[in-house]
Amino acid sequence: MQTILVGLGAGIASALLFISLASGSGLALALFYFAPLPVMLAGLGWNHFAALLATLTAAGGIGIGAGFWFAIAYLAGIGVPAYTLIYLAMLARTSANGMEWFPPGRIVTAAAVLATIAMALTVPVFGTDIDSYREGIREIFGRVLRVQLSIPEGKPLELPNGANINRTLDVLTYIMPPLASAVSMVTLLANMYLAARIARASGRLWRPWPDLSQTALPFSTPLLLLAAFAVSFLHSIAGLAGGVLSACLLMAYAIAGLAVLHAITRGNALRGLILGASWTLLIVLGWPIVLLALLGLADGLLNLRGRSGPPNSQPNQT
Repeated sequence: MQTILVGLGAGIASALLFISLASGSGLALALFYFAPLPVMLAGLGWNHFAALLATLTAAGGIGIGAGFWFAIAYLAGIGVPAYTLIYLAMLARTSANGMEWFPPGRIVTAAAVLATIAMALTVPVFGTDIDSYREGIREIFGRVLRVQLSIPEGKPLELPNGANINRTLDVLTYIMPPLASAVSMVTLLANMYLAARIARASGRLWRPWPDLSQTALPFSTPLLLLAAFAVSFLHSIAGLAGGVLSACLLMAYAIAGLAVLHAITRGNALRGLILGASWTLLIVLGWPIVLLALLGLADGLLNLRGRSGPPNSQPNQT
C-alpha cells in the first residue's frame, strides 16, 4: 500500500511539473526540468515498482489533461528514461566481495543512449527524412523568432539592423538536436543525483553511496563513440542519430573527466581552489567541457587515476 501511495503521489507531482511548461514563464521552465525527480525519488527511496507506477500515473494524467501526444512525449523524454536509469541503479549481484551494484559509469553511458533514443522518437513529428526533419525544425524556430521580433508573416526574417538570420536558422537545424539531447541527458543525471541525495539524507537509499570520483565508462564506449561519429557523416536520419549519440557520449566523457579531476586532486592542498575554479569556469564559460571530455578520454586510454595513486579508501561525498 505504501508503494502504491508513493507511486501515485510521485506520478501526480511529475505530471504537474511537466505540464507547468504550458504557462510559458521562466519559473515554469525551471520546474519542468525537475519532472523526472519525483519518479526517481520514488524508485531510489522505495523500489522500482513505485517508479513504474509513478511513470504510468504521470503519463495517464497528462494524457487526460493535455492529450495523447503529450503523454507520449512525457514517456519518451522523461518517464521511461527516468524509470530505466532507476531500474539499472538498483541492480545488484553477489560476488566474492559481497554485493556488487550497477556501476555509475554504465549508468552515465545508459543515459547517453536513452537521450539518443528519445530524440530519435521525435523524428516522425517533423518528417520522414533528414531534409523534412531539418525543415520542420527550421520552421518552428522561424515562428518563434517572428513572435519574439514581431515580424509579420510574409516578411523576411531580419534583425532590426537589417541582418538576415536565415543562415542562423540553418545552423540551428544542425546543432539543436545534439545539444538538446545532451542537455536532456545531463538533466536526467542531475535529477538522479538529487534524488539519491534526498533518499540518502532520509535514510531510504537502498544501495550504498558509490565513490563518484571513480566513475569510469565501459571499455567499449570509445568504439561506440567512433562508430557514432563515422555514421554522423551520413546525410540521413541515421546520420542525425549518429551525431546525437556522439554528442551524448562526449558529454558522458566530460562527466568522467570531472570524476578524474576530483580523483587526482585528492590530497592536494589546493584541491578546493582547483575544483572551485574548474566548476566556475565550466558554469560561466561552458566551453571547458571540451577539455573535460578530453580528460575523460585520456583517462580511459592511459588510466590517469591509477597512475595518480590508489583511490581514497573513504567514499567520495561529492
